[in-house]
Amino acid sequence: MGYFPFFVELKGKRGLIVGGGIVAERKVRKLLPYEPELLVVAPKIDDGIRKLFEEIKEKRKKNEDTSKLILSERAFEDTDLEKMDFVIAATSDEALNTRIAKLCEEKHILVNVVDDKEKCGFLFPSLIREGKLSIGISTEGASPRVATTFRTRLSADIPERMEEILDYLEKIRPFAKVAIEDDKKRAAFLMELADVCMEKGRPLTEAECEIFLEKYQSKTPKDVFVDKEAPLDREVQFGKETPSDEKTQSGKEACPVRKICPGKVVLVGAGCLSYEYITLRGMQEIRKAQVLIYDALIDTRLLDFSIENCEKICVGKRSGRHSMKQEEINALLIEKAREGAHVVRLKGGDPFVFGRGNEEVDALTEAGIETEVIPGISSCIAVPELAGIPVTERKVSRSFHVMTGHFAGDEESLKDEIHKMAAMDGTCVFLMGYTRLAEIVSELQNGGAAAETPVAVIHGAPDGSSRAAYGTLLTIEKEVQEKQIPMPAVIVVGDTVRLPE
Repeated sequence: MGYFPFFVELKGKRGLIVGGGIVAERKVRKLLPYEPELLVVAPKIDDGIRKLFEEIKEKRKKNEDTSKLILSERAFEDTDLEKMDFVIAATSDEALNTRIAKLCEEKHILVNVVDDKEKCGFLFPSLIREGKLSIGISTEGASPRVATTFRTRLSADIPERMEEILDYLEKIRPFAKVAIEDDKKRAAFLMELADVCMEKGRPLTEAECEIFLEKYQSKTPKDVFVDKEAPLDREVQFGKETPSDEKTQSGKEACPVRKICPGKVVLVGAGCLSYEYITLRGMQEIRKAQVLIYDALIDTRLLDFSIENCEKICVGKRSGRHSMKQEEINALLIEKAREGAHVVRLKGGDPFVFGRGNEEVDALTEAGIETEVIPGISSCIAVPELAGIPVTERKVSRSFHVMTGHFAGDEESLKDEIHKMAAMDGTCVFLMGYTRLAEIVSELQNGGAAAETPVAVIHGAPDGSSRAAYGTLLTIEKEVQEKQIPMPAVIVVGDTVRLPE
């Protein structure tokens, strides 16, 4: 069979849904954003559909929605099919579903019978909707799971502000028609504009728009808006009133674009070990980065998800080897943001867990740069966990404490901090402490920790695997040497560490 993915105008179209359970509710939820008139018929209609009915009623009162939902709690009747444009049979009664499908076929009404492809005149796709963007994915019923998987992957690639981008692109078309007289140039402009907006993840600023137009236009933006023949009404230009300070001296509208901060820096926690441990939100930012400034300890496979023309800069922060000082990194972030770029600062683990992310945010804020922080999975939790070590455990450890082996203060202060850790109940985790293992072990004992306290030193690999040495405060140094545990490594001290038998 050949299922062609037509996109049909559903606004105002009449649809019948027979069934009042969770399956019927899912169909109603998918259809309502397209503003049809739906009649739901079933002997019993569940609360989920009733809640939708109340939501639609409130939106219609505020003129926020033109869709219509009617509920009729009774048995299906043949006359329900009259004047229907499409029908969905979503009952648990197979005989009833079959009867509905046959009646629809006789009356030439498109019908979907849930979980029975052979009786369907149309199939429901796995659907993505972001404003005016609709993507339908179908496997012709062979595997809904495959369709869902691809929907998830595609959703991750869609810019967060897709609805704004599409509204912007739609409203700039009349402007482009006046500004660029040549049809081919205008088509090329609109195509490239769409690509640029997708890359940036936002509409262009006014300044960006004017620069972008230079290589295409036959009239300047000023010429367009003083041209008496130009379409100057507000509805055509941008769909709403433009503030008075956005008008030219002649009183006409300015270029119909959103005025957005031209540069932004997003600090993204890359997680630790494998690239697979980054958050979905973090991956979305990587995909729209124009400049990617990253640390040495990230999984470099993350870089492959950036756009082709993304500028990638390694600032190489690794224990004992900094290719760029923190002050220089701060200055670089400010410089790239001021160039109008969408900058992603990709940091290993979490930006605020010994990542000096707060220093970068402070510097950017002082420079007037918009910033955002996206958390990441910290190695203080993930590396022990992947080695089978919980940092907390009921009746064993009700807390965990994290410390860095790098210390900005004096040596005595470091010793005092370790002594405090030794006096605490719970698990102690040390990051970036591999080269000071002997000192950490010694000072923990000086602070009162028993020599038999279990210890693990764990190195995590990019594939998510780990190598670990296990021992006690008395034996761990020898175990690490024998097992040849490489850097970087996480040190875990406490009773949640289970020593091998």
